[in-house]
Amino acid sequence: MTDTNPTVLVLGGTGRTGSRVAARLVARGLSVRLGSRSAEIPFDWADRSTWPAVVAGVDAVYLSYQPDLAVPGAVEVVESFTRLAVASGVRRVVLLSGRGEPEAERAEKAVRHAVEAAGGRWTVVRASWFQQNFSEGPFVDGLREGTLFLPVDAVREPFVDADDIADVAVAALLDDGHAGEVYEVTGPRLLTFAEAVAEIAAATGRPVSFVPVTIEEYVGALRDAGVPADMVSLLTYLFTEVLDGRNESLTDGVRRALGRAPQDLADHARAAAAAGAWAA
Repeated sequence: MTDTNPTVLVLGGTGRTGSRVAARLVARGLSVRLGSRSAEIPFDWADRSTWPAVVAGVDAVYLSYQPDLAVPGAVEVVESFTRLAVASGVRRVVLLSGRGEPEAERAEKAVRHAVEAAGGRWTVVRASWFQQNFSEGPFVDGLREGTLFLPVDAVREPFVDADDIADVAVAALLDDGHAGEVYEVTGPRLLTFAEAVAEIAAATGRPVSFVPVTIEEYVGALRDAGVPADMVSLLTYLFTEVLDGRNESLTDGVRRALGRAPQDLADHARAAAAAGAWAA
């Protein structure tokens, strides 16, 4: 950026990638505005009256839509927000997108067109399953109890480290050379969920098992546990449609953006275990 003291808005600033992006920007001395309902300037995707204040005076945006770009209505909401942002002076947008999700690609196109029409710069970071889903997200309770039940069997996934996503996003927000790039980011290996759980078991030094179940059994368990309906719907979509083998390939997105290899799940598992992520 040419501005010596730019302000960066980080949407989803308390989430798994947003919190990491914000921390990196603060460490580099930038002015960071968190986009969340509890922030100093409140932001809510569902309340458009909160949008103008949060983009006022902002130079760049890390755009992470919650809960996911695949949910109904997400494309129109993201496009409307982007148009408002660039009309308010935002000149750089980095969008976190979903790998292998047609709805997410529609959102990418909407963001690109809105930013380009205003003469700005955009970058897309496409990711699928985070390594942190095991240590910070929806799978952590099952792993702490010793058994992870999921409606998936032999499909392999290139689990990506959220820290790698954050590093790519920060580079795109601050450094030249990333405009117009679509970085599809993966980890360095393809693993089944059973193999991923085995890595976690090795890191924790205690038995942890993976048990495949039907989608009906999984949805029933989520509902019994009081998981919100929109999250149940999203997880059902991800397990029944996206997790069909379409993402069984590795990419060079992390290396293209950062000049280094992506972090391996085994390394993340050891660090998370040492930090007590799966302590009973």
